[in-house]
Amino acid sequence: MATKKSSQGSSKGLEDLFYNGLKDIYYAERKILTALRKMAKGAESEELKAAFEKHRAETEGQIERLQQVFDAFGKRAQGKTCPAIDGIIEEGQEILEEFEEAPALDAGLVAAAQSVEHYEIARYGTLVTWAGLLGLKDAVPLLERTLKEEKATDEALTRLGETGVNERAMQQAA
Repeated sequence: MATKKSSQGSSKGLEDLFYNGLKDIYYAERKILTALRKMAKGAESEELKAAFEKHRAETEGQIERLQQVFDAFGKRAQGKTCPAIDGIIEEGQEILEEFEEAPALDAGLVAAAQSVEHYEIARYGTLVTWAGLLGLKDAVPLLERTLKEEKATDEALTRLGETGVNERAMQQAA
């Protein structure tokens, strides 16, 4: 049975969606910052540790850019609980715990990190489009820069998996 929409719900538009998405990714980035520290500490490969540390530094810059986007949008920077990123990060934590000192640990961490990156790529891609439609000219380049960094991180993680992490997991397990 269909329910009648509230008058409040019918007045919500793209600005509201953009603001919700912005709060969501702000929360996510702050959670990711903490998770990256744990993943870097847990990784066995020095290359993977370095990749996590590099992205941690980038994430700090991304959070600063998000604060600038909030300013450009005329809103206070604040997060909104994001169950999706909480779940993805929880999966990464499970890998850290279940595969500690196991041959497949780093391969699992790469996979977990790519899940995070894919979420971020989807979210930032949407926010770039919406910021453009809303005429937020100052916000678009900030969001595009972060989207570019997230894509580059995903590509770097793919290379780590393909150039050794996955093979080491296979060889060591044999």
